[in-house]
Order: sequence, then structure tokens, then C-alpha cells
Amino acid sequence: MTAAPKIIVALDYAAVLPALDLVERLDPQRCALKVGKELFTRAGPGLVETLVGRDFRVFLDLKFHDIPNTVAAACDAAADLGVWMVNLHASGGRRMMEAARERLAARNDAPLLIAVTVLTSLDRDDLDEIGCPDEPLGRVLRLARLTHAAGLAGIVCSPQEAARVRLELGPEFTLVTPGVRPGSAAMGDQKRVMTPREALVAGADYLVIGRPITAADDPVAALAAIEAEIEGA
Repeated sequence: MTAAPKIIVALDYAAVLPALDLVERLDPQRCALKVGKELFTRAGPGLVETLVGRDFRVFLDLKFHDIPNTVAAACDAAADLGVWMVNLHASGGRRMMEAARERLAARNDAPLLIAVTVLTSLDRDDLDEIGCPDEPLGRVLRLARLTHAAGLAGIVCSPQEAARVRLELGPEFTLVTPGVRPGSAAMGDQKRVMTPREALVAGADYLVIGRPITAADDPVAALAAIEAEIEGA
């Protein structure tokens, strides 16, 4: 299989038909696809298998967070769907992450297993409110170190933390960054954001981009514009 595209298009739709309508217009050589909680809950695993059957790399973004055995079993079930990448919450702790990694290590077709650190919708005030008195960067670094120690492939973090994580944990640790917005796009509910080019220069491996593509009048043209923006980054 060729190298994975840098752009992961977030299929954050409330129904299957508009998601598939967009997918019909996309090229699996130019982008991967993210299926999150809402679309997965409405459409189920069959949609994921359909996307995989169309040769798309699928990032199943369900952010598993539960007792170790339950999360390990859920990751194994995700792997049965043929997904390329699956995630869990690093805040579930080392034992949870290690259980998932060990379960997937028994497979020949194991997806990349990555951990969510701090959601890009959260800032310092939000963290204080839930009893985490850290700046987002400090908490991301703490959870990134834990994820690395647990043997996972990488993390989800905002592009604003990517450079520090890359410096500390090296080139092989995968960084997936939501909160990526072209300069002309609205921030939406994201707080810690960068442009696509800035995110790649900071050290991101993959850029999760939703509404700037999916809500565009011409999503294919929007994707092409982002590709042009990041060329050579």
C-alpha cells in the first residue's frame, strides 16, 4: 500500500447519504476518511466496511475509554472492520492502553492505535473546571509521554502542541492533529487551531479536516486548495 495521505477528511454527518455522496467524489489516494461517533452510531459498522471496500483508509474516531478489557475488546472489534487507525483516551491510563496494544499485537492486520490527549475544544479554563490545573500543553505532554511508554503508535493533539511533542518523543511517534483550519475558515467549536501548512511544519503527520471541506460549496476544490497550501511544507 502506498503512503497514507496527509489529509483525513472528517465525515461528520448526521446521515449516511450525504456522507456517501461526498465519498463518491473523493479519491482514496488523496485523502483518508474519519468516521466519528455520530455517523457510526447512525450507520453502524456496515458503513465503515463500505468505505474500506472502496480502498479508503478509515480512522475510526470513537475515543474508547473504559476498563482495560472492554477497551481492548472494542479495539479488536474495530480491527475486524479493516480500519487503518483507531483511538482511545490516554486519560484511561497506562493499563488500559497497554491492554489494547497487547490485544492488537496478536493480529497481522492491526490498525494504528493512537491516544487522544486533550480535545481541541478545551482551553485552560475548561481544564481547571474539570480538576486538571494544567495549561493544555503541559497536560498534552504528560499524556503523550504516558502513551509513548505504553507502546502506542502516537497521539491526537492540537497542532499547537505538535512541535513540543515531536521534539521530545521523536520522528517515529505519530501525531494526528484536528483543529486544522485554512486561514479563510471559521474556527467553529475549536479553540487551539493552526492552518494546514503551519500544522505540518510544527510536526503533524496527519491533518483531520472537516467542515472546511465537507461544508464547502465544492468540497473537491476545497481539498485541492488545502493540498496546494501544504505542498512542500
